[in-house]
Amino acid sequence: MSTIQLTPAQHAILAYAVEHTGGKIEWFPDNVKGGARKKVLDGLCNRALITTDGTDWSVAAEGYEALGRPRPAPASVEADADLEAEVAAAEATWAPQRAETKPRTRENSKQAQVIAMLRRPEGATVRQICELTGWQAHTVRGTFANAFKKKMGLTITSDKPEGGERIYRIA
Repeated sequence: MSTIQLTPAQHAILAYAVEHTGGKIEWFPDNVKGGARKKVLDGLCNRALITTDGTDWSVAAEGYEALGRPRPAPASVEADADLEAEVAAAEATWAPQRAETKPRTRENSKQAQVIAMLRRPEGATVRQICELTGWQAHTVRGTFANAFKKKMGLTITSDKPEGGERIYRIA
């Protein structure tokens, strides 16, 4: 049951559109003209009862709900076996290409220097990395999470010796 209150003009416009034009708003009562027509459309649009595709107005899902009518189901799309096979073949060729391409790093970049520090057996602390790069601590941690883990797929481990700083390493 809908709790949306419609004016008589709004109800008539929506009901006519649903019953006669497949949801497209083309008809208005005779007493709704000019500025009144625009106000009715604005009122329906503000309450998300209608939508526009830029040129035409149509009843939105909320409009069907306000009328207490089921929303028409979209037309089913039949699968094209040839198209599906072509898409699957194209996707199969993309996967190896993505796996082969690794993000590039410059040899002398700060990122490369940090990776070298993390690859050392003794690892590196955030403070050491901050001193080398001039980055803030949150930048270092953000680089670990985004650039190293997400983009480069590196596994970063950490341990915290008793009374010491947390040490990060690339596993």
